[in-house]
Amino acid sequence: MTYEIQVAGLKRRLPLCPLTDSLTIAAFVIFGDVELTCACAAELLKKAPAFDYMVAPEAKAIPLIHEMARQSGRNEYFLVRKKKKAYMNGVFEAVDHSITTEGEQKLYMDGTDAARLKGKRILILDDVISTGGSLKAVESLVEQAGGIVAGRMAILAEGDAAARKDIIFLEKLPLFDAQGNPLG
Repeated sequence: MTYEIQVAGLKRRLPLCPLTDSLTIAAFVIFGDVELTCACAAELLKKAPAFDYMVAPEAKAIPLIHEMARQSGRNEYFLVRKKKKAYMNGVFEAVDHSITTEGEQKLYMDGTDAARLKGKRILILDDVISTGGSLKAVESLVEQAGGIVAGRMAILAEGDAAARKDIIFLEKLPLFDAQGNPLG
C-alpha cells in the first residue's frame, strides 16, 4: 500500500507502514531524493521568519537543514544528536517521545554549539512533525541554551499537527488505519 502526495510541486508515492494494529503511517524519507530535498528547502525558505541560525534533530532532517543552509547562503547550522559523542562538551539534554521511536529517547546538544545560540533567533526544522515530541525536545534545548525560538518548520505536518498554528509546513500528511484508509 502507498499514499501519493504532492509537495513542493513534486509527486511522490509513500509506502504505508503499520505502527500498531490500528495505526499506519506514510513513510516520508528525503534521504537520497536530491530533487525533493532541494525543492522543499526552497519552499520552506520562502515561508521562513527571520532567523540567525537553524537547528534540527538528527537524522532525517539533516539533508533538509543542509540544503536550506546552502540555499540561504548560511555557512553553518546545528544538529541535536540522539547520542552523546566523545567530542561533545557541556552537553544539554532533553527527553523526546516520538511516534516512530519506541519508548523514551534523549536528545543532546553540544555545549559549544549551545553557547553560539544564546540570544539568537533560532529556526527549528524537521522533516515531519506528528506528535510534536521531537519538536518540543529541540525547543527545550534551544531555550536551555538561551536561544529565542523564531519559528518551527517542517516539510509535512502529520495527523493532528496539521491543526497547530505554531508550525509552518508545506503539506498535510494524514494518519491511516490498518487498511490504509486516512483517519479523520
